[in-house]
Order: sequence, then structure tokens, then C-alpha cells
Amino acid sequence: MPEAMAADTELIGTLRATFAAAADPERALDQQAYMKSDMPYYGIATPELRRLCRSAFRAHPLRDRADWLATLTALWWQAGRREERYAAIELLSARAYRCHFDAALIDVLEALISSSAWWDTVDPIAINHVGTLLSEYPGPIRARLKVWSRGEDLWLRRAAILAQLKFKTDTDWQLLQSLMAPALDSREFFLRKSIGWALREYSKTEPDRVLDYVRSKAGRLSGLSRREGLKVLLKNGTVSRDDPAFSA
Repeated sequence: MPEAMAADTELIGTLRATFAAAADPERALDQQAYMKSDMPYYGIATPELRRLCRSAFRAHPLRDRADWLATLTALWWQAGRREERYAAIELLSARAYRCHFDAALIDVLEALISSSAWWDTVDPIAINHVGTLLSEYPGPIRARLKVWSRGEDLWLRRAAILAQLKFKTDTDWQLLQSLMAPALDSREFFLRKSIGWALREYSKTEPDRVLDYVRSKAGRLSGLSRREGLKVLLKNGTVSRDDPAFSA
């Protein structure tokens, strides 16, 4: 856990109180079982969670970047229930604090991803926030993602691959290939799935590139990555089940 900073205890207290009031113990048990989480849940559906967060954020605006970072990291590291981590991500996503994004924020995101170690929190941070930093600060963030992709942390590797998921025609194809490359032979489900997901999304704008890539890497890509990556192209008739990409 990073060194504690002064967080807005009123905002955190309001969130916890409203979450407790909205709790559904039966749903909480189902959520915890579904997510295979060691951390318990309040049992709040996502739309209601977001509504409660927006209301609390309006009632307790944060003064500056330091307050914002201190509060979201306190929510994260001091969370007693999973929704408190979701609230930290909502605070990270709040439009009012978008002005506080800079290249240095990648250090915070790295810590959140590493400590999260599960897809429900890793994926939105990677897609919505690591991706934003990559778009705005390509030089230093590209370098960091390459380090992540070659490291031992499964979730940082996944985050690197998913960071461009929303980029469409702005996708840096060379970068994406370099970030997928260290994971091509991996047997980790979450890496195989992330490769397939990234390829599938990119195939919506560059189908030929993706098809050529899958064909050329068919001997190394897992069946899961190939199926996911070509799902859109199979559905729209660009490729058939007889294609060599499926038979490796």
C-alpha cells in the first residue's frame, strides 16, 4: 500500500453510508461468488452504484489534484467491500477531474492494476484510462506499456494489450503487435482472451490486417485468441471456418 495522503473523509464516509443503505445481502453473496472475490460486496447493481457515486461527488467536490488522488487511492487501498474499489474507478472517471490527467498518472494506474488482479477492475482502468494516457502522452506511455508487456505481472500484461481497445482507426498497429508478441505462446486464459479481444475490435476497422496477422501467427496463437479475433469477420462473411486460420 502506498504512503497515505490526506483524503476527503467526508466524501468517503458519504459513499460508505449510502452504499450500506442500498445494500442487498443476498445479491452481495451472489456477486462475490460470481466474481470469485475474497472481498465481500454490498450487493449494489452497477447503475445504482454509479448514481450514488455521482450524487456523492456533487455533494463533496474535491479541491485539487492532490485531494482527488488522495481520495481515490484511499477508497482503493482502504476498501472493505468491492464496490468501494468500483467507486474509486468512478472517481477516476469523473469528468470534473479529467483536467488532472498527466503522464505521471501512469504510476497510480500501475499500482491499481497490480493490486487489483482481476478483470472487473483491471479492464476499465486499462481501456478507459491507460488508453487515454497513451493517446495524450504516447512517448512515455508506449515505453511503459512495452515494459508491462514483457513483465511477470499477468494483469499489467493484459492492460497493455487492451489499452487501445477503443482506438479504432487510431490504433498503433505496430505497437499492438509488439505488446501481444510476448504473450503469443502463453497458456494464461486472460492473456489469450485479451489478444483475441484486441484483434476482434481492430478487425472492425482493419479486417485485412487482422486476418493476415491471424493467418501468419496461426501456429502460435491459441484457438481462443483466433476464434475471438476472427469472430466479427466470420459473422460478416469475410472469412469462413475452412480458412487456414482456424485449422492450425
